[in-house]
Amino acid sequence: MATPPKTYHVKSFGCQMNVYDGERMGELMARQGMSVADDAASADLVVLNTCHIREKATEKVYSEIGRLRRDDGTRPMIAVAGCVAQAEGAEIARRAKVDVVVGPQAYHNLPDLVSKAAKGGLALDTDMPAASKFGALPSRRRVGPSAFLTVQEGCDKFCTYCVVPYTRGAEVSRPFDAIVDEAKALVDAGAKEITLLGQNVNAWEEDGRGLDALIRALDRIEGLARIRYTTSHPNDMTQGLIDAHAQVETLMPYLHLPVQSGSDRILKAMNRSHSRDSYLRILDRVRAARPDIALSGDFIVGFPGETDQDFEDTLSLVADVGYAHAFSFKYSPRPGTPAADMDDAVEAHVADERLQRLQAAIGEGQAAFNAHSVGRRCEILLERKGRRPGQLIGKSPWLQSVHLVTDAAIGDIVTVEIESAGPNSLAGVERVRTAA
Repeated sequence: MATPPKTYHVKSFGCQMNVYDGERMGELMARQGMSVADDAASADLVVLNTCHIREKATEKVYSEIGRLRRDDGTRPMIAVAGCVAQAEGAEIARRAKVDVVVGPQAYHNLPDLVSKAAKGGLALDTDMPAASKFGALPSRRRVGPSAFLTVQEGCDKFCTYCVVPYTRGAEVSRPFDAIVDEAKALVDAGAKEITLLGQNVNAWEEDGRGLDALIRALDRIEGLARIRYTTSHPNDMTQGLIDAHAQVETLMPYLHLPVQSGSDRILKAMNRSHSRDSYLRILDRVRAARPDIALSGDFIVGFPGETDQDFEDTLSLVADVGYAHAFSFKYSPRPGTPAADMDDAVEAHVADERLQRLQAAIGEGQAAFNAHSVGRRCEILLERKGRRPGQLIGKSPWLQSVHLVTDAAIGDIVTVEIESAGPNSLAGVERVRTAA
């Protein structure tokens, strides 16, 4: 029998929802009287909160497990959580020495699983219960100026490349009142900005109310200065949500709306349920409602059967939209997905070259958007210390990283004038502040 752990460390990989889940797992451990360790090397329990979207992310988990072995041959208790845990289950324990395997819909049981593992043997829970895990999670206490709040989980879209429907389950919306209560608790705990999270966050719905109704309710919370949401699907971009960008002052002018490809042929093979033209028409409506909005997207290159012309269609879409920011990846086949069995695989060197060209095009758009910000005055929510003495870093309404030298405090909202722009950040000088 092992000694029950007294300290813990959570390391999360992947998306913002994993960051949220990791924070909640830490709160579960703290409720058991455990103390947080600064790093994995000094922790009695290490929770690896995993991502299964791409193959390399999965293999990274096993590398992390190997690195947890200490020089004296000992190791901490290891819990593998998240989507790799859900997808691979007990197979993880056959490949590596771990103590707990728990899926993303069952991590509220983590304290019981840790107690079971301390008595010997593997503790495994990858169930997807009908009852929500959220009611079993502890109340929010202290958070930073910007906080995540999961409002929707799972996906019913079944894109042919994606494992999310299999690891996170069907689309489920959290109850309206529970979300509002947690948002209030986050504000009481120090948050001034809340980002609403979901695999398809704009699919949130309750009794005919959509995400725009939820945003309008959160807008009424005293002390909440900023609202964001991610990640959205084009098919769920309602006119009500678009109107909210024009009408709700706290809703930031930023939209992450993945498109994945600029080729209709590839979009159909991906089962994306939208076309290039329908996507662009949505963006036209968004820009009509909020002309200064910053647009972000996701792209996959090297999808099976992607031709040179298909890729050129993607490059032309990037040029047409003018993204302020975007994420791009090489296609990674995931076992169990329809795309994994498709013919006409794109050669690795071709996919590599396409990714480099796409990222260069995206970088040009981001640099142009940042350069356009020079001379603009905007509010910055200060979130962390910078590298230089007196320097703090925060986010603009358009999710740009802005650094400035100031005697303001983390959590303050300051009005700055943007003096210069780099490819990844802006420099500003303070003009006005709102105390934390």
